[in-house]
Amino acid sequence: MPITVVGAGYVGLVTGACLAGIGHRVTVVDRDEGRIAGLRAGRMPIYEEGLAELVGDEVAMGRLSFATALAAAVAEAAAVFICVGTPPRPSDGHADMGQVMAAAGTIAPHLAAGTVVVVKSTVPVGTGDEVEALVRTLTTTQDVAVVSNPEFLREGVAIADFMRPDRIVVGTDDGRAAAVMAAIYRPLTERGAPLLVTDRRAAELIKYAANSFLALKITYINEIANLCEEIGADVGDVARGIGLDPRIGAQFLKAGPGFGGSCFPKDMLALMKTGQDHGVPLRSVETAVAVNDARKGEMVRKIVRAAGGSVAGRRIAVLGLTFKAGTDDMRSAASLVILPQLQKQGARITAFDPAGMAEAAPLLPGVAMAESAMAALAGADLAVVLTEWPEFAALDLAAAARAMRSPVLVDLRNLLDPEVAARAGFHYRSVGRAARDAAARDAASPAASAAMPLPVLELS
Repeated sequence: MPITVVGAGYVGLVTGACLAGIGHRVTVVDRDEGRIAGLRAGRMPIYEEGLAELVGDEVAMGRLSFATALAAAVAEAAAVFICVGTPPRPSDGHADMGQVMAAAGTIAPHLAAGTVVVVKSTVPVGTGDEVEALVRTLTTTQDVAVVSNPEFLREGVAIADFMRPDRIVVGTDDGRAAAVMAAIYRPLTERGAPLLVTDRRAAELIKYAANSFLALKITYINEIANLCEEIGADVGDVARGIGLDPRIGAQFLKAGPGFGGSCFPKDMLALMKTGQDHGVPLRSVETAVAVNDARKGEMVRKIVRAAGGSVAGRRIAVLGLTFKAGTDDMRSAASLVILPQLQKQGARITAFDPAGMAEAAPLLPGVAMAESAMAALAGADLAVVLTEWPEFAALDLAAAARAMRSPVLVDLRNLLDPEVAARAGFHYRSVGRAARDAAARDAASPAASAAMPLPVLELS
């Protein structure tokens, strides 16, 4: 099926490449000539595992192409996917629909009869109605349907999420449009992916409600982690214990510095604003946003305590800058809040991130970027694990401890085992498991080992 994707950003590029990957002929259109030229040359504008290989394969097979000219690509398409940004408005936090409405207005005059306009961007409830009204005033044919088809792509595993989705949501009351969408996704539904067809407004709300619910889980476990530190429990044990309940599930119950990224923060703000606009305040969502914002300050205080009460003049090695592993995305990353606060208190920071340093450097002035994790650690007074990249878990911890001037390690992702870190020579702190940290330090202490009574063997 011929498909046009408007927008070569994260969602548009992944969606276009994956649609080609399941057999469609896809043209990805973007007005950024530099981006399109780069894609034609095989250069990816984002870091996403497997994306460059998928794009290269589909281009070589002739199923995926890139263009800046919109008219021809839209006129030939059976479906046009709108995949443009919906950032929060600085004035009120509501999602900015400027790019979505501009895309709709631009494609409308070129739509052929029977074309399905698919809003893939995350949009507030009712946006589909506005897009449909605009399209119908500008198109030369009335036989056009506007469908909501929210994306559920996790950065770092987006291709797998598209190819093996836990659900495909399509919002439309138009039977013909529903049939077109079913045909587009048939290669996936034939492999077992569930297709949920709802009305358009329900589909729009599903995306916001799902992301906000997951963010609530993260916020909840972070507050439980705080309690664990006070009562001597291990938040990992608590998370496993409650996550085994199938009504709760284990995902998004990992304590850390709070949620970030391109979706959760802006989607929660947009959902809050929608609730307020309709006289239905969402108190749980509002509280979660406030708790998550405060979480970054709590992590700063944890780091300062580990440094002995002051970071002034101390050199801190930061491992990881992106909001999560597997991506170069810096949007709402914890590092953008935590590192400037440490700098204000006099810390000198050297950081390393496997994928995000080019994006991070202009956002974090004064932070030195190292060529490797070990280079960042060399001579540091304190180290902080801020992103859960697997290569940090694979570090030679003994060598890392020896490389530092003072082997103090604050693991804000609970990536490392406290006992292993302590045996390597680190004074280790983590999140929500203070008792384990203390036990590891005691067990690794030579004084503690010397004081430990030897077992008495009774011979008979």
